[in-house]
Amino acid sequence: MQTRRHFLATVAKGTAGALATSALPLNTFAQERPPNILFISVDDLNDWIGCLGGHPDTLTPNIDRLANQSTLFTRAYCNAPSCNPSRASLMTGLRPSTTGVYTNRNPFRWARPNAITMGQQFQKHGYHVLGRGKIFHGRYPDPPTWNEYIGKGGDPSPPNHPANGIPKTGHFDWSPLDIPDEDMDDTKVAHWTAQQLQKDHSKPFFLACGLFRPHLPWYAPQKYFDKFSPNQITLPNINEHDLDDIPEAGRKMARQRDHNNVMKTDNWRKAVAAYLACINFTDTNVGHVLNALHNGPNAQNTIIVFWGDHGWHLGEKLHWRKFALWEEATRVPFMISTPGQTGATCNRTVSLIDLYPTLSDLCNIPIRPELEGNNLRPLLNNPNTQWNHPVITTYGHQNHSIRSERYRYIRYRDGSEELYDHNNDALEWTNLASNKKFADIIAEHQQWLPKINTPESKRDTN
Repeated sequence: MQTRRHFLATVAKGTAGALATSALPLNTFAQERPPNILFISVDDLNDWIGCLGGHPDTLTPNIDRLANQSTLFTRAYCNAPSCNPSRASLMTGLRPSTTGVYTNRNPFRWARPNAITMGQQFQKHGYHVLGRGKIFHGRYPDPPTWNEYIGKGGDPSPPNHPANGIPKTGHFDWSPLDIPDEDMDDTKVAHWTAQQLQKDHSKPFFLACGLFRPHLPWYAPQKYFDKFSPNQITLPNINEHDLDDIPEAGRKMARQRDHNNVMKTDNWRKAVAAYLACINFTDTNVGHVLNALHNGPNAQNTIIVFWGDHGWHLGEKLHWRKFALWEEATRVPFMISTPGQTGATCNRTVSLIDLYPTLSDLCNIPIRPELEGNNLRPLLNNPNTQWNHPVITTYGHQNHSIRSERYRYIRYRDGSEELYDHNNDALEWTNLASNKKFADIIAEHQQWLPKINTPESKRDTN
């Protein structure tokens, strides 16, 4: 079996290998007004896209096309492996450990009622800020961020569900649907975004397109499922003893119940195929949006940002979903395209929290002093520039991962630890934290742990 990490190591034959490492023509914007922003987010999308080489069977021609005209960040990570805290952190520029927004039940406005989101900051500086779909977590759309906003709509579902045969599984379900694309809300979001891109706008715009799939449940039109035969799918490579050297705090995060349910109902191949089908469905919608920009009046003055809010496990470390601090849950697709750019790859560690200061700089908007991310402009100018900014990912109070270019260090609230050397262990199978030879490496990474660890903010009890 070819593993996803082996595939990643050999992907130079494909799309990612075709990307040059070069500086970007950031001075190519039309001079009469600031550049527009097209802000495409995808929910629960891990590195299973062609340009990142995360899975050999994936079909993402439109996302890969965008990568070929972007700076593709190959070591990009979320600040929290959960929808609400990740998106709140990206949009406010503040770490979860600063705000106390750690889970999907923490509205960020309760924690930081006076926070100035990215959308608010762009409004203050002359932008028309509009969006549709999932940008913030669905229950907390944050009206002050938008001049115009349409939330996520509903989707069809199979007549009998759960359709995967797992009892009491809730939305942990997958099934093809006998419907046209146009019945799916993501297609409506994409077409609405395309309509906005076809217009002449009197002001520079910040246009957000929030695509929901491959978030659970994995329901999509039949034609996408037809492309991925479960019997021919490449499965993730797992180690049945992977959790043996993990501290108790880490084992509690692993959703072994999901893994056991998938295995005993013979659903692993079907689940992987369903996830790939939903990725391909989303890629189609990305294509609608990109085509509209390319064929419309705004192509020469629009920056495109493409990002996923966190990763996803499909059996790795005997875990499913996000909600953990390992590589699969924290690595995200992330790319920035400027007009006239040719492709570039950047292998430095970067974070979604870096977007707020970076876009502010690119659009000549003042960078707010409270922002905790790093301006990526030096990496856009030269992807190989020196960069010493490991990424901090937090899940729950005082549970942190520090990801440098070579290592992942995890420290849990109880003081227990994990350390992985990605040069020799890309699947994170061997925890080196107890090996005294790595004491200096651990101490070096500990310096990056947050100095502020705010208790969890008020919970949403509605």
